[in-house]
Formats: sequence, structure tokens, C-alpha cells
Amino acid sequence: MLRCGQYLLPLERPLIMGIVNLTPDSFSGDGVASDTARAIEHAQRQIEAGADLLDLGAESSRPGAIPASLDEELERLLPVLDALAGCGVPVSVDTYKPEVMCAAIERGASMINDIYALRRPGAIEAVAASDCAVCLMHMQGEPLTMQQSPVYEDVVAEVAGFLAERVGAVASAGIGRDRLVLDPGFGFGKTLEHNLALLARLDETAVGGLPVLAGLSRKSMLGTITGRPVGERLPASLSAALIAAMRGAHILRVHDVAATRDALSVWQAVEAARPAFRSGLLPA
Repeated sequence: MLRCGQYLLPLERPLIMGIVNLTPDSFSGDGVASDTARAIEHAQRQIEAGADLLDLGAESSRPGAIPASLDEELERLLPVLDALAGCGVPVSVDTYKPEVMCAAIERGASMINDIYALRRPGAIEAVAASDCAVCLMHMQGEPLTMQQSPVYEDVVAEVAGFLAERVGAVASAGIGRDRLVLDPGFGFGKTLEHNLALLARLDETAVGGLPVLAGLSRKSMLGTITGRPVGERLPASLSAALIAAMRGAHILRVHDVAATRDALSVWQAVEAARPAFRSGLLPA
């Protein structure tokens, strides 16, 4: 179980986290900027499509992104967060600023999704004082420059080591293991080869058996593999989501909730049928 504010989320099957981009410069082209009504409508559609939780991001973290000011981020985020109070699913807020974390938690956020893994001064304290979950992500460098020349000797071992260190740091501050999620950070300071190694060995990033979040939807690595522009990466995104689930991902952060749910449903139906086939209860 993942303790996520007032929610307890079972992890027997992969959960789907629906993305709601509140930025004007999202890499995926679905950012709604300051259009609060449009953002709320999109969030509601994600829930109707089957999202188990939402992830609101009001500052772009795409490669080369220019940081948003605190006021800009709060102005985009808080009206949508307020409108989603009581929406029926946990709402995560994608931010690394402690001030935004505090404001989001006060307004009812159930999870903080932090690309800096609570390394910024005051971030651990902001989350420790609450009952919300936190996703600790690995990133080499920072968004503005992270893709310029990422280098690793063993990317999987280094990412796992970093996550283990962060788990220790937040645990020392009183954040329980039942509130932790780990994200290897696909595309955050990684080449295509690094990303493929992480996906192939995703289970090795589940430090201490903690749940893993995989965010692969529409990312440039899929464009590099397929040659498709961002608007044509749905099949590749579904393939990547299924591979991540097969390798142990507990949460899939996606743009296309309904399609991802359908793909998972087929895989889960096959997995559920396997014991019956083995026992001879169903015809081969």
C-alpha cells in the first residue's frame, strides 16, 4: 500500500497517473498555461478515462526549460488544485520548490513529485510535516543543461545508488517508507542508451522494494527510436508503458490514460489466465 495523504493506494496492479500540464511550453504540446477552465476540464477527462491519480505540473522540466518564477508557478497551480478538491483521486503536484510544496499540501495535494528528490533547502521539511506521499526522482544536472553531455559508468547502479541515498535522507527526517515512490528519471540527464538500460533493468531501481514510477510517455527517446514527432508517439508510449509494467513499475505517468488502461487490461487478462492454462482448466 502507498500512503498518499488521505488515500491508501493498493499496488497489486500498475496505477495510472494522468498528466495535467499547466505550462505554456510543455514538450508534449498539451500544456494549458493559465487557462484554468481548460486545465480543470482536462483533469476531469483524465479521471473519467480511468486515471488512478493526477499529476499537476506548473513549471516545465523539459530539456532546456527556463525556470518559472515562484509567483508564476503558484498562479498556474493553485486555482486548478482548489477546483480539484474532492475529485475522488489523489492529486500529485510536480514541483521542486519548497514554497510550492507547502502551498500545495495546504490546499490538499496528496503527493509531491520532485525532480530534485527533496534536495533543495527546506524541501524535506515541507513534506515531512505532512502525510502526503513523495516521488523521489533521479536527475543528472538540471533541466536547462541536463541533456548536454550526460555520462555514467553504470547508469543503473548509479541511479539506484542515488535513490538509496535519498531514501536514507528522507527516512532520517521522519518520512515513512509507506509514503515513498522512486523514479529513475527517464530523459533527465540520460542518453538513449542510458534510458534503454534503465528500462531493461527497471526492477534494479526499486531500492528496498519501494514502488517505482515510470514516466516514458511521448518522450524524445521514443521519437529517436521510431522517428515519430511528439504527436505521433502513442503506440511507442504504450509499448514503453507495458515494458515498464512487466519490469515492475507500480505507477505509470502518462498523457493518454484511456489507451494505457486498455493496453494494461489486455496484459493483465493474459497474466490472470496463465495459471488456468498451466493447470489444464482452460484449453491450450
